[in-house]
Amino acid sequence: MIEESLLADLTAALPASIRLQRLVRVLREHFRCGAVALLRLQEDALVPVATEGLVHEALGRRFRISLHPRLEAILAQREPTCFEPGSELPDPYDGLLDGHAGDPLPVHDCMGNSLYIEGELWGVITLDAMTAGTFDAAARDALRRAVLLVEAAIRVTRLEDEVRSLRQSWNSASQPLLASPVDEEILGHSLAMQALLREIDVVADSDLPVLLLGETGVGKELLARRLQTRSPRRDKALVHVNCAALPESLAESELFGHCKGAFSGATGDRPGRFEAADGGTLFLDEVGELPLPVQAKLLRALQNGEIQRLGEDQPRRVDVRIIAATNRDLRQSVRDGAFRADLYHRLSVYPLPIPPLRDRGNDVLLLAGRFLELNRARLGLRSLRLSPEAEALLLRYPWPGNVRELEHVVSRAALKAVSRGARRTDIITLGPELLDLDLEGEGDERVADHARSGSAAVGHRNVGAEATAQPLRVVMDAAQREAIRQALAASADNWSLAARSLEVDPSNLHKLARRLGLK
Repeated sequence: MIEESLLADLTAALPASIRLQRLVRVLREHFRCGAVALLRLQEDALVPVATEGLVHEALGRRFRISLHPRLEAILAQREPTCFEPGSELPDPYDGLLDGHAGDPLPVHDCMGNSLYIEGELWGVITLDAMTAGTFDAAARDALRRAVLLVEAAIRVTRLEDEVRSLRQSWNSASQPLLASPVDEEILGHSLAMQALLREIDVVADSDLPVLLLGETGVGKELLARRLQTRSPRRDKALVHVNCAALPESLAESELFGHCKGAFSGATGDRPGRFEAADGGTLFLDEVGELPLPVQAKLLRALQNGEIQRLGEDQPRRVDVRIIAATNRDLRQSVRDGAFRADLYHRLSVYPLPIPPLRDRGNDVLLLAGRFLELNRARLGLRSLRLSPEAEALLLRYPWPGNVRELEHVVSRAALKAVSRGARRTDIITLGPELLDLDLEGEGDERVADHARSGSAAVGHRNVGAEATAQPLRVVMDAAQREAIRQALAASADNWSLAARSLEVDPSNLHKLARRLGLK
């Protein structure tokens, strides 16, 4: 019986993710249906916690309640809610059942129930079947009984999380309990990301400076926000400074502030970012781009907790925690004389390397699912998903631009599908041909040849089939991407020098790099 299976798991010592995954698997087997999903309510959306029978990337989606009337109806009542095969309400899982890649589901039953924990609405459990009439009166009664055990399993999982959090924060009894892993905005089920998140949760409770190390696009700002929200300074400001975007002549004023008349154009007193972050956290993004003179003053602020506005004689005390981030090898910058050794050691008290997307396994599909759902809602589509071939390509691609590049790839593919005639009422499946991913790097090599030769006629070398292999825009993007990479390599990853060599404004270079997935 289903009750015996679920009760057995309740008494077993299991990790939360395994307990909930086994729960949905037991439900699917008992009800003999195509898919079961457990979704948690987070603000205005339902977020999958465990699924069985749905494609893997469904775990990365967020289903906004206002856009999914079936989920809204399930949430509105405590009893099982069923939808007959002829229901005109769109199904949130259209196109997402595993093994049914692209065709609309001809007939199927849907059933769901809201879940309450300690009297508060927690989320829903949903069941989908491919055979009409699967969810009869007996099935509804069975779900009504099963919901009590599902809610009990969630309570057990929550209690285990709270005990674990208490153990981690036993020396800080005044701090609230850490949130459950299902609360996280950061998507990552891979071992590498789970290890990083656990490490962040530990160091967050201290006031140590943290240096986030990783390639462009890995999510350093998102991780900095997690450090802040898990810290004792969570109720204070998190001030973000993009050091690469600070003009060298104004960097000191931006960080430390200035007094009226300190320089031409200083028409009044102005506090800097340090004062804005007083009591909270200052996030120095791309800290490796700071000019050497500013580095010296930053070091003083870190050592003494004092800053001095431009044009002011007296120093000011500030209480600021520093989180810095860089995609550069700062140790090499120290050896090259571009970064102060003493500042490097002060910033890197606790370095945290962030794994690139290519080392995160199936996290690629989770993130792709998140971006697919965002674009589905943005474009007003019934359903948007990946073909199995597209999923395989995403898993093989090396992702030099990491998560940011993945987001751009999915968004472009969705727009292409619509522009090429896909109807918004269709289940739209994105194939590999829409992703514009050059797995072998052949397109980049062709562009590199043109870049080295200084040719402006990018498409003139290929006359036959090779000339039509990629759209001109794709080739031009690859040419710009390669030119930026070469300029950065020649300038030891100094964006200001790279912009100078490319004869473009630094801010425009940063914007272009972001569009091309290089940041």
